[in-house]
Amino acid sequence: MDVNRRLGRGLQFRGVYTFSKALDDGDNMNTSVATNSPAFVANPLQPKFDYGRASFDIRHAAVINLTYDLPFGRSDTSHRHAWAERLIGNWQLSGVQTLQSGLPFTPQLSYNPSNDGDTRNPVRPSLNPNFAGSVIQSGPNQYFNPNAFVQPLPGTYGNAGRNILQGPGLAETDLSLTKKFSISERWSMQLRSEFFNVFNHTNFNTPNPVVFASATGGPSPTAGVITASSTTSRQIQFGLKLMW
Repeated sequence: MDVNRRLGRGLQFRGVYTFSKALDDGDNMNTSVATNSPAFVANPLQPKFDYGRASFDIRHAAVINLTYDLPFGRSDTSHRHAWAERLIGNWQLSGVQTLQSGLPFTPQLSYNPSNDGDTRNPVRPSLNPNFAGSVIQSGPNQYFNPNAFVQPLPGTYGNAGRNILQGPGLAETDLSLTKKFSISERWSMQLRSEFFNVFNHTNFNTPNPVVFASATGGPSPTAGVITASSTTSRQIQFGLKLMW
């Protein structure tokens, strides 16, 4: 859905929203590109057990942008105020708001209890039938509750589905303020100030998906821990552009 509206006095905005759903039993997002899902099927004899959300499935995505030609310096065009007009006129404010839901990810093991000889450890844990409550806890120290899963018995495959959990979403606001100076008919100059992630909002990356690191012991102490952000902190830059 795309909404585009141009209002009076230099104000215009555009909003784009996408609802999508991608399902497959495997994709080309291998572990060197995306760590949210194993690159190989858990049981090569039953590839249909891997059918689920694609590793690149983003359910909701929205981008809203706004541009406003600031009204300063529009009314008075007399020669005695020419320099003042040049100083306070031709300013433009722009903003972009980006919102999207998180990527799916797969609870994983760092060992292979099936003993099928696959050293790439694509086997998943099993669902804990005695677990009650919310699996997703959202905090960076433990984004999901590892007690929702149990270790498969030796010689078996886990029954947890592929990409059944959803990672953190993303929200970012970017702003820019520009000023255009007319030098001559042919030459003009633009002063730009740009603010990325202006509210310094922390967007978390996908958590550590490994629930069990070995065949013995309980869940890994780093299961569900988030160690990185998906966007940078607030960034400010200035630029000067000469146009002809």
